[in-house]
Amino acid sequence: MRGLKLTLSAVALLVSSVSAHAFDTRATAAYVLDFSTGTVLMAKNANQPLPPASMSKLMTLYMAFEAIDAGILDLDQELPVSAAAQQYGGSTMFLKAGERVRVEDLIRGIIVLSGNDACVVIAEALAGTEAKFARQMTMRAQQLGMTNSTFTNSNGWPKAGHRMSMRDLGLVATKLIKDYPQYYPIFSQKEFLFDPAESANRLNRNPLLGLGIGADGLKTGHTQEAGYGLAGSAKQGDRRIIFVVSGLDTNASRAEESEAIVNWAFRQFSERSL
Repeated sequence: MRGLKLTLSAVALLVSSVSAHAFDTRATAAYVLDFSTGTVLMAKNANQPLPPASMSKLMTLYMAFEAIDAGILDLDQELPVSAAAQQYGGSTMFLKAGERVRVEDLIRGIIVLSGNDACVVIAEALAGTEAKFARQMTMRAQQLGMTNSTFTNSNGWPKAGHRMSMRDLGLVATKLIKDYPQYYPIFSQKEFLFDPAESANRLNRNPLLGLGIGADGLKTGHTQEAGYGLAGSAKQGDRRIIFVVSGLDTNASRAEESEAIVNWAFRQFSERSL
């Protein structure tokens, strides 16, 4: 009788420390994921569709990266700015109708400056109108497994029916890092000066960058309806975590809560190979 050959491979598991305790977040909804093992460390109202504000720009960016990868867009290509793009308020690149802007600058403008106008330029280039692009976003999100997301615009501007769950935001953040690592360093860029006449509008709104805790992305969000939120990621050693919080009442509380969650996730859990 021939012998059987068994091959065993190491399996990475996440284990909690003896003193590990659950994190009681102040956020209305939250989701924390260990990137390498896929272990969910925390979920609070994680499947509830909520207003995502500018965090929904992560979906616009994912579709832009897909288009670049497919050869539909080129980083050096210049796209026209429409009147519809210029009319957006809130966080913008101060784009002017009629000018043409490089795709790479638009992407940096979305990531670093949270440009509502830049999102519309990308949307119109890919779908003709922002409304059509929003429908494509919803369809693509469903294909990616984001079952609690519905988009009505490209940038998260308050509008009825524009919703994402924290788990869906965690999924698109994870896919951005895994599928397009060549672009991910842009998320840690602290400044981007596009228009010298608007020099005050150059700083990344992510409050964790530069704190020395490994934070390197992804996107903040804020509207009166959504509160303050952050879809973030941090890496320490070989471990990376993805976290999403929403519904915090101030910019300061968002920063404090996000930093506390990062510290908790790295201190209370460790990875072991079995």
